[in-house]
Amino acid sequence: MGHHNDDWETCTVGSVPPCTCSTRTWDGRDGSLLHAAGCPAQTAAGADVQTLNDYARACRAANDTWWHDPQTGQPIERSKGELLMLIVSEIAEAMEGERKELMDDKLPHRPMAEVELVDALIRIFDYAGEHGYDLDGAYQEKMAFNATRADHKPENRVAAGGKKW
Repeated sequence: MGHHNDDWETCTVGSVPPCTCSTRTWDGRDGSLLHAAGCPAQTAAGADVQTLNDYARACRAANDTWWHDPQTGQPIERSKGELLMLIVSEIAEAMEGERKELMDDKLPHRPMAEVELVDALIRIFDYAGEHGYDLDGAYQEKMAFNATRADHKPENRVAAGGKKW
């Protein structure tokens, strides 16, 4: 079981930049890698590093009212299909913003597509947080897999029957 107190921050395997703490340890509570505050992995371009799983937990917590009946406060079961289609609807709204070159109506200083993509991320993170998905692990594995895919190589993409998009 790892050490945990306010002097430690959660670190991800494969952080950019890589975690170089000499005192790294595993946190037995959730299996995450911990590092001392101030580790280079703690910041990237001056901002706190947050994992995809951190965003999932934060979005799920921020959206908790949507997981409860507004009249009784009791937890409700939400349809996975409905939730996934809400993600699709945000992507469709981003497409509309790009197609018409619109600015967002709620954040008028930002392009609509940018805001709708964030709405899609919020819905994805909320969904993943509710269902306990390990987005960090899946991301790392999928990126590594994609790097080795023959159908992603330029020579195969231009070949007859190759992926064009």
